[in-house]
Order: sequence, then structure tokens, then C-alpha cells
Amino acid sequence: MNAPPRHLVLWLPDWPVRAALGTPPGDEPVAVAAANTIVACSASARAQGVRRGQRRRLAQTRSPGLRIFPADPQQEQRMFVPVLRLLEELVPGIQPLRPGLVALRARGAARYYGGEEQAALHLIDALADHTHPGVRAGVADGLFTAEQAARLTGPASSDAAPVRVVEPGASRDFLAPLPVQALDDAQITALLTKLGVRTLADFAALEADLVRDRLGERGVRLHDLAGGADSRPLVPQAPEPQLAREIVFDGPLTQAEQVAFAVRRTADAVTAGLAELSQVCTEVRIDLTDDDGAVNSRVWMHPTSFEASDLVDRVRWQLEGLAGAFAATERASTDRTAAGILEVRITPTRVDDSAHHQPGLFGQGPEQRLHHAVSRVQALLGHRGVVTPQVTGGRRLAERQLFQPWGDKTPHERNATLPWPGSLPAPLPSEVFIPPLPARVTAADGTAPTVDERGALSAPPARIEDVPVRSWAGPWPLRERAWDAERARTAQRFQIVDESQRAWLAIWEDGSWWVEGRYR
Repeated sequence: MNAPPRHLVLWLPDWPVRAALGTPPGDEPVAVAAANTIVACSASARAQGVRRGQRRRLAQTRSPGLRIFPADPQQEQRMFVPVLRLLEELVPGIQPLRPGLVALRARGAARYYGGEEQAALHLIDALADHTHPGVRAGVADGLFTAEQAARLTGPASSDAAPVRVVEPGASRDFLAPLPVQALDDAQITALLTKLGVRTLADFAALEADLVRDRLGERGVRLHDLAGGADSRPLVPQAPEPQLAREIVFDGPLTQAEQVAFAVRRTADAVTAGLAELSQVCTEVRIDLTDDDGAVNSRVWMHPTSFEASDLVDRVRWQLEGLAGAFAATERASTDRTAAGILEVRITPTRVDDSAHHQPGLFGQGPEQRLHHAVSRVQALLGHRGVVTPQVTGGRRLAERQLFQPWGDKTPHERNATLPWPGSLPAPLPSEVFIPPLPARVTAADGTAPTVDERGALSAPPARIEDVPVRSWAGPWPLRERAWDAERARTAQRFQIVDESQRAWLAIWEDGSWWVEGRYR
């Protein structure tokens, strides 16, 4: 009988926290929550009693200074890509299990580095040198056992080794004392606990037929894992095609047009490489490296797909943005880049099948013709020369409208589909004043009505801008950032209709009356 393959698993603890912060967590207690439940927390948060699975309010009670980020699986995936690329340069055949957890066959790495433990330590040191400290590793016969071994190694701050090697054939004995919660199946582990099955040894001792009758095939699969019989094959990810292209200049270029002209062939190479794969680029990242070593990066999106000329335009617009920023601080002229550019790198970050972007059989439709016409105008006027209105999230009317450059995407942090407590429901005013206009609102006695802290109105509004009020409604409270004393804002909204049949959205804030919008 052939011996089971050996696997090496690398675990980056608290990866959702690292991805949310962008750096390894320090001493500040930090947690990541989804659906008001803690899904990950930093070591300092755990030291104060925060645990996975806790409700958000309980975690904040345990750690009053806890900083909570919303879970973002896409961000976790994106942040994990550089880790995978680094490991691919060191060892072949890696398989990402999930963000923060990666596996590989131990045999080849052990031969190259002189042993399983030596290979794991080399990979841990390499990740630590690239701002990923505290990585732990486990080596065992199966993926499940290797993962549990990695999780049972000591933290970086302890004297314990960051690598745990389970000898061949010892998986069942190693897993025996672990609780059934290690199987990471809440439904089945809850049932096993009720039945008095508390460790993996207890679960593995049950007959497989009885497990199948009671728990089904999923239970049988977990039963095999508890006994150290992990039959999952390791499937290495295929290497990604090299879509990025770069150009390095012999000397720094200071003129934006010089750089744009020089990158034309590079842009052609990017689109040609994608065409060979029958793909097109819908999102691209452009990195500009100047002679001081500073890198300016920006991600550009396209309503349909990028052509080579579009990529050149984005390089020019990015350079013009740099020149404009430095000209505003009187450190450069508007027709020159902030510093000499030595290198330009164009990296497609999102691609699509080219079949989805082919022109119609009978010519282009109205939307495609409009897009090409607007794109030509934008190329002449600059990136912000053509903008489109977008409805975004926000509580105040001015926050809910955003003018985006043609082709850009609305930022996720102001998603209009998310709940915004205190925001004005439909119908919304057809005219919005930015900023709000000061208004003269008076009561019957000629004084300005006021609203106290409890939201009580001192007197009903009788006139607005010297026009008698016909009807009014309100107040509706608007409270923002109540947790931040310096940035907290409180206001009261009113809807007022005057004798001229004009409807106003008025707001009482900081002891004054303002008009936020007008209905037509």
C-alpha cells in the first residue's frame, strides 16, 4: 500500500484583520464582523476577551476600545494574491485553500531545502521578510491534519517553534484529543456534543455505517477526517498568464506627452497579449515610478473594454493629475510631471471573454456609438472633462449625488443599496442646494422657531422667506457620528409648503434655518 502524500500547510493567523488593516495588527484591539457577529480578531482583542462567534455588542463590552471592520471577502482575496505570488517564486504547486491558508506538497520542498521542517521554516522566514510575520506551518499526511498542526503551533511571541510536524502514520493519534469543533461544521458538531461525542477520538471510534445512517455522506466525510483519513487531493493552481507589461526608460522623462508617446508600444503589447487569450481588459492598474523611487498607482475602469489608445490616455491623465497636484503646491508646472518618470507598468486587474465585447453583426448599436463618441470627447478634454451623475449612499442630499468621470465606478463605501438611517425617503427634492442656503423662517410672533435637544418645536412655522406657510410637517431628526464628539452632527428636517405652492426641504441645525432642497 502506498504511503499517503505529505502536505505542508501555511497559516497566516487573523488574515481578515490583516486584510482590513493592510498591515499586520499591532497592539490595538481589532476585529472583523459579518452580520453583527465577530468572524476574526487580533491577538490584543483576544487578550481582552473577544472571541470568534461573539455578537458585536458583547465584543464591544469586553473591549470598549475595539475597532471593528466589516467583513470584505473580496478584499481578503486581493490582499492574499501577493502572498501566493511570493510562494510561487519559492516553491511550485501551491494550492490556496482560502485567504490566509495555503497548502503544497511537502515532498519536493523537503528535498530542496533539506527536510520538511527546514522547508517550512524557510517559507516562514521569506514571508516574514515581506511584511508577513507570525506565519505558522504544519506538516502531516493529509490537508486537514496539516492544518490542525499549523493551528496548534505556538504564536510568534512565544518560545514554541512555528512549525509542527506530524510523523507519517501518526495523524489519527495526533487528532484524537482535539475537540469535534475542529471539524468546523456547526450543525454536526452541535449534534455530536449533545450525544456526548466531544473529541475526534470519540467520533472516529463510531462505526462508519452508523454515522452514515444518522449524519449522511457529509457526516461520513467528517468521520474520515476525525480518523486521519483525509483523501482530498491537492490541486495546485495553474500559473497565471503574465498579462502585465512595463517599460523602463533610459533616463527620467518629465513631459507627459513624452511618456504617453513612449508607452504606445507597451499598451499595444498588453492588448495583444490579451487577444491571444481571447480576452479583453475592463479594469487596469497603472504604476508610475519616478526617479526618486516613489510609485504612483491608480486603478482605472472602462464601461466596455480598453483598447491600446485608451490605455495611453489613462497614462496621460494620471500624469496630468500628478502635475496638477504639484502645481497646486507650487512645486511643479502644470505641463510637467511632478518628477521624472523612469518606469511605467500596465497591469490588467480584471479581464473578460472577448466574445462578450464583439461588435454586432449589423453594426454598432446606439449605446456603443454613444460610448465611442463620449470617449473621444473625454480624450480631448481630459479624465474629468466628461462626468455622469451617480446616486450614492448618504444621509444628506448633497452626499447622495456624485459626478463620476465617464467610465469610473461608484465607490463601494457609499453604496446606495445599503441602509442609511436618517436618510430622506422618496420622493426627493428635484432641486438640491449645495451648500444649503440660509433661510428666514419665522413663527406667528415674528421670532424664529427653535428645536430643543428632545426634538420639541417651540412654535409652528408661519412664514418662510416672508411668504405665508400653507402647511408643514416635521421635525425628523438627523443624527450623525454620535460616537465621535468632534464630528457629531444633529439636525432637524422639515417639509414646508408656502402660499405660492412651492415646497421646501428645510433643516434646523446649529441654531439656524437652512433650505436643503426644493420640490417642483
